[in-house]
Amino acid sequence: MQNFAAQCLDMARSILGHNLDAINPDGSITPIPGETGRPDEPGHAALAIGEFYRATGELKLGQFDLVDLAARTVTAQAFTETEDENGLAYSALGLLSFGCAKDRNPVWERLYEETRQKLDRALLARTDYDNHQQAFNIAKSVARFSLGLSKKDETSKLVERFIDRIKENSSGGYFDDCPTGFGGCFDIYGVLAFGFIRQALQLHANVHLRERKLPSLRTHAEKYLRMLPDLVRQDGLGWNYGRGIGAYGQMHCISLILQAMRDGWIPEDQKPQYFDVLRRLFHYFFASYLDQEHGYLVIRDGERATGTNHPTRMANFDAARYLCQWSRLAKTIGGQMNPKFVGQKTTGRWVNFDSSNRKEQGLFIYQDSDSGLHLSIPLVSSGTARTSDSLAFPHSPGVFDWPVGMYMPIMLPELTFGDKVIIPAFYGKRCTTGLGLKNSLFFKYEQPELITKDEQFVPGLGSCKVQWTFIGSKITSEFLFTVKSQVTLDKLRYMMAIGAPHSRYRIGTTLTLGADSLRCEVIKDDFQATWAPIETVSGNPNYRTYWGGLNYIQLLHRDHPFVMRPGQQYRLTIQFQPHIVLADE
Repeated sequence: MQNFAAQCLDMARSILGHNLDAINPDGSITPIPGETGRPDEPGHAALAIGEFYRATGELKLGQFDLVDLAARTVTAQAFTETEDENGLAYSALGLLSFGCAKDRNPVWERLYEETRQKLDRALLARTDYDNHQQAFNIAKSVARFSLGLSKKDETSKLVERFIDRIKENSSGGYFDDCPTGFGGCFDIYGVLAFGFIRQALQLHANVHLRERKLPSLRTHAEKYLRMLPDLVRQDGLGWNYGRGIGAYGQMHCISLILQAMRDGWIPEDQKPQYFDVLRRLFHYFFASYLDQEHGYLVIRDGERATGTNHPTRMANFDAARYLCQWSRLAKTIGGQMNPKFVGQKTTGRWVNFDSSNRKEQGLFIYQDSDSGLHLSIPLVSSGTARTSDSLAFPHSPGVFDWPVGMYMPIMLPELTFGDKVIIPAFYGKRCTTGLGLKNSLFFKYEQPELITKDEQFVPGLGSCKVQWTFIGSKITSEFLFTVKSQVTLDKLRYMMAIGAPHSRYRIGTTLTLGADSLRCEVIKDDFQATWAPIETVSGNPNYRTYWGGLNYIQLLHRDHPFVMRPGQQYRLTIQFQPHIVLADE
């Protein structure tokens, strides 16, 4: 692990070297040209600097005085006018990284008395959250107690409240990041929350409290840990659905594995398998997001994009922070990284996130050993986002793509009834997976009540049954709609996005489509829809994925009214057999 640790630290040095000059004299962060910064970016920079100090013990990096820069960013974050738990938590941990004892903390000594008082009040003020921001409350509590700003430690209570809400909102024990309203937003923010809480507890001045809370965190964090061997693709692509993915879909997963290894959560006989997963995740991150010539992180360019909540500058500071953390964890773990390659098997797995009388939600993961096809079908809420990232279609970048930050009915029929736009996603009932005819695997679910793209039930309108069937690389999707009374369908849309991996930032073994593309065939269409002319979107900045560009959009649609009658079934069956090749073949 020493070589891995050294490599991570070298990359962190390079990234910080390219971004520390963006810290202004007042501690604010200058965004790169064409982007808008966020008010919590100084906090992210402070924690990156703090993690570098923890990993190296160095107070200077080249011509940069790290203590001065940390003090500036902590000050800027403390006086940020907008309420931002994220930035405060990051800056507090960054400050704490330089030491718990205030009289021996070089950054604390640089802060003006006014800043110290402002920081004290800001860390005390807390809003009770039922989403991932509760992790930031925990970090603020850790920092306030550990720095001696309070004799009362609320960390234990906040951790217990975080765990209790997981139990309340998920029968499977997973983290729901948007439990109010429809509920069921199970995405990468669960991994982020566990990783951030664990990092905060490591800095807590009371070691005994940390040891008492780790078993509770382990119970739920291990659920995500057990997902990763199935979720991570053979080329190393990590979490690939929901909000905040791309580079972060790699970084959060790597941190979870290394923290688990450090804490002894992975049995010895399983470590070679997780080393292999770790190696693939890191290699994909290194090749896909790092400009190896100049030494900084690239998350958006002319070919790919990411969510607007992740500016490039902030992502670079986060990457440097993670790399320093990985270096430190790898040194603690020690030994040799001895991965054990586990050959891909043809499997289908349903991960049950939540199951109640009202709805069932989870993730179906399928992989085919012969073609290398690996995909995920999330049946979850998209939270407050209204994009395609969490829709219930096969997510497999390079094969089945979708645009960043945009809503499209990708590989799903969208039915419009007046002002109600229906799509068979977000939830199911009687979710089932198993073996079918001719050695096929299937995943099916029902929707007793149709649901809109804004995640609102439409009682009394109708119902839908969905089945995905897999035989090798052949995929058949079937959507069966019924209505409860006669109703007019105003229009129907079904879309496919044809993309490709990045032309430069990629690994040669990543999956892409060959000359025969998706080999799509409409088997049954009771809606009598027609294909529109293919729309070429290459070079259009509005059509980019987290990993590469989009080239074409194909639309199957019916744009004139259609009367649907009760007692009749309306079926749409579409089959795919994608021509899958490796990017550098």
